[in-house]
Amino acid sequence: MFKPIVKAVTEEYSGLRAKDYVAEIIQYHRIQASPGYRAAAQRCRERLTGFGVAAEVLSFPVTEDTRYWGIPMFQEWDCSEATLHLVDPAEKARKLADYSEVKCSLIQRSIAVDEREFEVVLLEDGEDESEYQGLDLQDKVVLTKGDLDRVHELAVDRLGAAGILFDGMGDMPPVRQRIDMANVRQYKSFWWRQPDQKKCFGFVLSPRSGDELRALIKARAREGQAAVRVRAKVASRLYDGHIEVVSGLIAGQTDEEVLVVAHLCHPQPSANDNASGSAAVLELARTLQHLIDSEMLPQPRRSIRVLLVPEMTGTYAYLATREDQLPRIVAGINLDVVGENQELCGGVFVVEHTPAAHPSFTGDLLERLRQEWIHGAPNPAATASYPLFRYTATPFSGGSDHYILSDPAVGIPTPMLIQWPDKYWHTSEDTLDKVDPQMLGVVGGLAASYAYFVANAGPREVRWLGLEVVARFRARLAQTVQEALTDALATEQPDELAAARAKLKRKVQFMADRQREAVGSLSRLADGQERLINDLRVEVDSAAHSAWERTHKVLQEHAPHLGLEALPALAPQRDEWEQRAQKMVPGRVYRGPVTPIFYMHRLSQADREEAYGWLKEHQRAYHAASVLANYWVDGKRTVADIADLVEMETGQRNVELLVKHFDLLGELGLMTLQDVET
Repeated sequence: MFKPIVKAVTEEYSGLRAKDYVAEIIQYHRIQASPGYRAAAQRCRERLTGFGVAAEVLSFPVTEDTRYWGIPMFQEWDCSEATLHLVDPAEKARKLADYSEVKCSLIQRSIAVDEREFEVVLLEDGEDESEYQGLDLQDKVVLTKGDLDRVHELAVDRLGAAGILFDGMGDMPPVRQRIDMANVRQYKSFWWRQPDQKKCFGFVLSPRSGDELRALIKARAREGQAAVRVRAKVASRLYDGHIEVVSGLIAGQTDEEVLVVAHLCHPQPSANDNASGSAAVLELARTLQHLIDSEMLPQPRRSIRVLLVPEMTGTYAYLATREDQLPRIVAGINLDVVGENQELCGGVFVVEHTPAAHPSFTGDLLERLRQEWIHGAPNPAATASYPLFRYTATPFSGGSDHYILSDPAVGIPTPMLIQWPDKYWHTSEDTLDKVDPQMLGVVGGLAASYAYFVANAGPREVRWLGLEVVARFRARLAQTVQEALTDALATEQPDELAAARAKLKRKVQFMADRQREAVGSLSRLADGQERLINDLRVEVDSAAHSAWERTHKVLQEHAPHLGLEALPALAPQRDEWEQRAQKMVPGRVYRGPVTPIFYMHRLSQADREEAYGWLKEHQRAYHAASVLANYWVDGKRTVADIADLVEMETGQRNVELLVKHFDLLGELGLMTLQDVET
């Protein structure tokens, strides 16, 4: 079973060695589609080859006209020099940014500009059209804390600004606020996905430097003095080129595969994000190849393929050019920001499950295997042991390459291992000293054990794993029901109690439906398991039925305390948006997730403004709901059906937001929309 695997991996996997690989990787400025990324990819291939792993660097064309599934690409970029100096007023003259010293001081993919001076115009966030009234921005640069894409559209595309100075710092409560990062620069990038887009250059300032510049601009404006001026120089070029994916194969006995994925990109140094994930994968490959070569572990049934990719784009390119191979990939795992020193960075070690639209055995397996690593400090009586790091498991959130792989239309269930939040994420201070070799050992060892277990699983492993996933379902079900009962029994309103009963009934059924599919995913690991899977599904149904019967009885017994003989049935509330949702059936155009922001240029300016308004208003809710809603699209479900499923998955319901979302995707040509009669 899994314990011999864990023992062998624990004895061989080295977090210290993985940190050495982090130190190698961060020598490279690893912007997607750039010479620096290519050099890092070649170095990782050399490492894999040295371990005895069959490895290659795969190359995929990227131009402004290239698309992999529904994701448009961009040109390759190279930069050799970029500086920004404050030159006027002369008494305040100083260097503000130097790409050779801090790679994050330049907005990545900035276009070339000969050394020259520019007037600086101050914006607050620059995200609202009203802020630009009366401003002359032609051939000037703007200073902003706002959304880079939005400021680019308003200041550069519409009003002719030559460049952008960015002094923002994204808050990440409770571990990061702008005030905590006074001398740190945030990683920002242009992407230039539209051929007719007006390109510009830009620099990143630290919050302290930005605040000083803002104060200077305001003071000179009050005193009627000349505008603040900067001198900028950027030696760069954009050209049709390639992105690279490092592929290494630990050979199995069949043509089936397990994927281990980490993204290799981001600016130098980007140690935790994501040199740590890439380094953990390198050490995973070395460990497993060594254990197999030395016969401490047998050759697995399935091959284990490690992929180091440019985040998102590399995964899209790899999958879109290998669609015929996707059915052979039984599962994956994604490693992102795994090396955190928790005391410095503030994060928690997270196992993130697959989305409810693509249920699988994978998350439960990872949680069980993780138990082998959560020991360390004994209690005074030596009757228990516990780790000295924080850990948890969460539902699907997305935001990394598992978001593509776990799309039901792609069909590769891929949980993620991550440490989150990270105080230094996407900043110039994501450096080697923030990387903890102990955590690399824990996360990397867990990933190696998982990958080998799945790769070698057969009937015996399936029997054990089936019992494990059902046991964990029972525990989740009991916790969900008890939490719902706690809230329901605290209410004093009959309608609220009736609504709680109806919602809980739907939730129990939803959980059972999802778990039946998760149990069914075991068939990917071994043939001839129909009887076992059917028996496990009966257990799932029985557990759900018992939980609901008990819950229903408790709620009915509580009804008299609210003056009711029995709980009433509630009539559904159908407002304008619910009615529209019942008549809309979205359908897929592209395999894999689609992102509307890449296609907003297809809208008129008025429509873009309208869309921007409601997207900004519902920014956080939209991100979560839209991704999950897209996963549920099958060409049969209405938007109302999808809203029901998203509500069960997240606890949140916003039908208006989903109607607008699918209207937007339809208008952009990213999904079809069919009108149906209800």
